Amino acid sequence: MSLVDRHVGFVHALREAGVPVSLAEGLDAARALRVIELSERESLRAAYAATLVKKPAYRPGFDVLFDLWFPAATSGMHAERPERRIDPEQAELPELRDHLAGLLSGGTDLELREFARAMVERFGRQPAGPGRQNWFSYSVMRALSPETLMARILNNVLAGRERGGLAEKTVRQRVNDGIRRFEEAVTTDVRRRIAEDSGVERIARSAVRPPLDQIDFLRVTKADLARLRREVYPLARRLAARLTIKHRKGRRGRLDFRRTMRASLQSGGVPLTTHFKPPRPHKPELVILCDTSDSVSSFAHFTLLLTYALREQFTKVRAFGFVDTVDEITRFFVPGADVVEAMTRLANEADMVRFGRTNYGHSLERFAERYADAIGPRTSLLILGDARSNYQPPALDVLRSLVSRSRHAYWLNPEPRQQWDTGDSVASDYGTVVPMSECRNVAQLTAFIETLA
Repeated sequence: MSLVDRHVGFVHALREAGVPVSLAEGLDAARALRVIELSERESLRAAYAATLVKKPAYRPGFDVLFDLWFPAATSGMHAERPERRIDPEQAELPELRDHLAGLLSGGTDLELREFARAMVERFGRQPAGPGRQNWFSYSVMRALSPETLMARILNNVLAGRERGGLAEKTVRQRVNDGIRRFEEAVTTDVRRRIAEDSGVERIARSAVRPPLDQIDFLRVTKADLARLRREVYPLARRLAARLTIKHRKGRRGRLDFRRTMRASLQSGGVPLTTHFKPPRPHKPELVILCDTSDSVSSFAHFTLLLTYALREQFTKVRAFGFVDTVDEITRFFVPGADVVEAMTRLANEADMVRFGRTNYGHSLERFAERYADAIGPRTSLLILGDARSNYQPPALDVLRSLVSRSRHAYWLNPEPRQQWDTGDSVASDYGTVVPMSECRNVAQLTAFIETLA
């Protein structure tokens, strides 16, 4: 494969993985290749990253695809190897573990990567039929068990010095970092070998998860939850600052007739200069009506977090959760409350469930009966849910009455628009009363929040 083919394939794979790369940026990257030493792989990586990666969240996917399209080595064609004390193909397992212990405590990245490639060649291959083979990182890590080498490394490095102090802490941190780098090197080489057998394009499509801001709320994993939690607060602070600027520098206030007339005396009574009163920004109240059923719980969790981070823009924030009945959950999200604890208390203490089947109609009716005073002329109503009501009556008249009393009303639906009105979804019916927006990820949530000012 020529360099041009690799460049084109790499840029195309980035776009398929959700990393936005324009035509101009692709050309910039091609021009950058003319001024670097192509034999220096890390310089090549840096040139591509500088021209194609716009956000830190895009970097992990970029690195995975770069290692696939520009591998450090290929089977049968290895780069120059550093001097080694052992032959990884002939040495016994205890000797290999001893060598790995030395690399974890003081080896270079090059030595770790080379050793990882040798270990994948020896332990990662599994037969898969005549003329076929599979590659696994699990079998490599199981054979070498680097996490069990900590005690041996500490004994060798500390050599009788006092345990539990700064020296041990430093060694532990260095070894844990070495284990992480070794695991990454093994995973990278296994991925490279699978790509050689199955094709780079096929592996590229399955090896990279979408960037964090494009992961569907309804499909997040536990690891994604922690990352999204960290992403929400900086995003909310930026949006809050932007909304504050819009309020302060938005439209002008009402005409100040007296000042205008006084100023006109200087021009013979002609009002050449008009004066206005200072603007009085409107800070609305916010009411959130949130579907907390299992199908959309992660979506509701993060939109509540983001909305509460924006509470400085509102005079009052009240939140209500429902499954087939409704309860106010504002008390669980007081400022400074621990997120995990708040969600746990909400699940255990809030009265949102009668029979456990989502019922939008009954929930809206109960909300109108118990909390009608929450909505007024200064209230912005925000509804979060997938509009799937288990074929129960939607109570459109009740919703229409609530919307008519509010200043603004919005509905965020975490399902793809193509799935609206399928099965028990009544999204279009509700959409005739409240403008409904698709909100499946952080990027779409950001775009929606920017329209609230």
